[in-house]
Amino acid sequence: MTAVFLAGLALLAAAALLDLAAGVRRLLAGIPYLLGVAGSACLLAAGAGALAGHGLRVDLGAALGLGSSHLAADPLSGLFLVVAFGAAVPVSLAFASWATSQPDAGSGAEPGGVRRRGVAAAYALTLAAVAVIVTAGDAFVLLFAWEALTIAFFLLACFGRQREGRTGAALITLVFGKVSGVALLLGLLMLAAGSGSLTLDTFHTVPPGLAHTAAYALLVAGFAVKVGLVPVHVWLPRGYTAAPGPARALMAGVAVNVGFYGLWRTLALLGPPPGWLVTAVLLLAGLTAILGIAHAAVHTNLQRVIAYSSVENTGLILAGYGVALVGAILHNTPLVAVGLLAATLQLVAHVAAKSLLFTASSGIEAAAGTSELDALRGAARRTPWSGTGFAVGALTLAGLPPTVGFVSEWFLLEALMQQFRLPGLGFKLVMALAGAAVALTAGFAGVTFVRLLGLVVLGPAPPATPSTQRDVGVAGRVGIVTLALGCLAVAAVSPWEIRMLAAGLAPLVPAEVTLGALKSPWVLQPVFDEFSILSPSWLWIAMPALLALVAAVTLLASGARPLRVRRVPAWRSATAGVEGADQYTAFGYTNPTRRVLANVLLTRAELRQLDQRTEQQTEHPAADGPRPAGPRLGYTSDVVEVVEQFLYRPLARPLLVLVKLAKRLQSGRLEAYIAYMLIALIAVLAVVTALA
Repeated sequence: MTAVFLAGLALLAAAALLDLAAGVRRLLAGIPYLLGVAGSACLLAAGAGALAGHGLRVDLGAALGLGSSHLAADPLSGLFLVVAFGAAVPVSLAFASWATSQPDAGSGAEPGGVRRRGVAAAYALTLAAVAVIVTAGDAFVLLFAWEALTIAFFLLACFGRQREGRTGAALITLVFGKVSGVALLLGLLMLAAGSGSLTLDTFHTVPPGLAHTAAYALLVAGFAVKVGLVPVHVWLPRGYTAAPGPARALMAGVAVNVGFYGLWRTLALLGPPPGWLVTAVLLLAGLTAILGIAHAAVHTNLQRVIAYSSVENTGLILAGYGVALVGAILHNTPLVAVGLLAATLQLVAHVAAKSLLFTASSGIEAAAGTSELDALRGAARRTPWSGTGFAVGALTLAGLPPTVGFVSEWFLLEALMQQFRLPGLGFKLVMALAGAAVALTAGFAGVTFVRLLGLVVLGPAPPATPSTQRDVGVAGRVGIVTLALGCLAVAAVSPWEIRMLAAGLAPLVPAEVTLGALKSPWVLQPVFDEFSILSPSWLWIAMPALLALVAAVTLLASGARPLRVRRVPAWRSATAGVEGADQYTAFGYTNPTRRVLANVLLTRAELRQLDQRTEQQTEHPAADGPRPAGPRLGYTSDVVEVVEQFLYRPLARPLLVLVKLAKRLQSGRLEAYIAYMLIALIAVLAVVTALA
């Protein structure tokens, strides 16, 4: 397995070097990504081997200049390698198709300001950093790869910086990446000081105390920034949206897994966390889920909707993780198992669906030339491969059967319902609140993705234009079909998935306890007996059978003309056949949601008189006849990003004052700069030593 793992890293390095050295043109633009496909397949195979018990180890010696470093993979690392690079293979295929579909750029520029040279290098750096983080055996290697991933995210987000808002999004992505790195640095330094070693496996020897608690909190905070937990989620919608094409799928479906891996590994190394930290994780997870789906439900930009859905999924995953933390504090092994299993099932669903949705939407967006929902009405009809994948991904994130999203959300709700087994009132109340938030989120997720399906997939086909692009190429189609099958087929074989996850979670909870989720070979239960059961596999048999039964009854009842069309005048509403100003818009569909969640979104509505200029700009082109004379009224409604408005913007003012003062240090002498660095280093070491 070690040779296969090294081969995967070598192929990714070759992809980056080829892109930087050759700057390949259109016919060869997909080669770096095809090398990435091969590299990802090797890393997937290495992860499968580690999951099966065939561990790998790469001794780096003193090559990095700080003691003896190494890479290693146990079953937990193998599980995350399988999940991440299982999605990376089809995403890389879609990336290759996207790269070859871009026009040749004699000046080196592509549409939207994206330069081909450098995109593949950042893509390869992202995948390599993910592999190294998941297999890092010591703190130095982990931090090195973490910073490399931060740089890769920044590079992906800042391509196309000529477009409005891209530069700011890239800078926010970089800033929060550095904040995450600083938190991990401090936490790992405290653990290294307490254990006397940089090797991760020695951190469990750190005795309980202030240093242990502070390090635990810092590590959780650092990993939470990467996955987008409130209130450190504001970078995620901007960073994902700014990235080009399938790079969004790479960031949201592949690379984000390192944050969840870090949280899982932290629990394995440090054991039960402090109670206040568990309470914070559960409450923030519920708030993250609600806030994420609230903004996803009302935004009118397709990529921003999908990105905010990633925030929602983070909340769902961390709700399950919070249940496992409660079990760890109470030394309730079945509760740890049900929480981790629920969180990991949700993680798998998120990886498959989010990779598919971002990949398919990039094809739809490229063909339509826009990401605004009103302009994408029916756009999926022009791109049937991307449109079908988009529909499957949306149904999965809506949590509808028979997709893997239904299985994961059912299991998560069942896990949160186990709060009645807990002693005392504190954790019972917190888990109940988190469960209520998850249930509310599941309802609004249905509303959110019904809107996307109704507008993008089921809307009337737009008129063809000379600039209309074709659907994704052969490689992109293979990638979309693979991800779509993953969303559907994994649900059909959920018992096999449970067995795989039980093996991967063995470093945290015994596999035989996790396998308690199998009531029988094809029936699932939430680990605890006598609670509830579900068979996703039988749903794949029962649902088609019921559909066939309904179709048969319809044929018998309708006579010889079952598909007869009856034409009647269209009702002036959102029904099919209504055109112009009378049909639903992306904004109008979400207005009830904007009202219901007014306290979360701080909805601001205004009714005002339109002047002549505003009227000319907002008048619908399909309106029939002249407008009546006299004053006209306009209605506007806006929402607020609560965390940004009330947390980060007030903090930005004193920060800018400090930045202005710090600028005076930029025109100093070299020996003064060296002295500043020495003072800072001594201060950090003093703090770490004191806490240790």
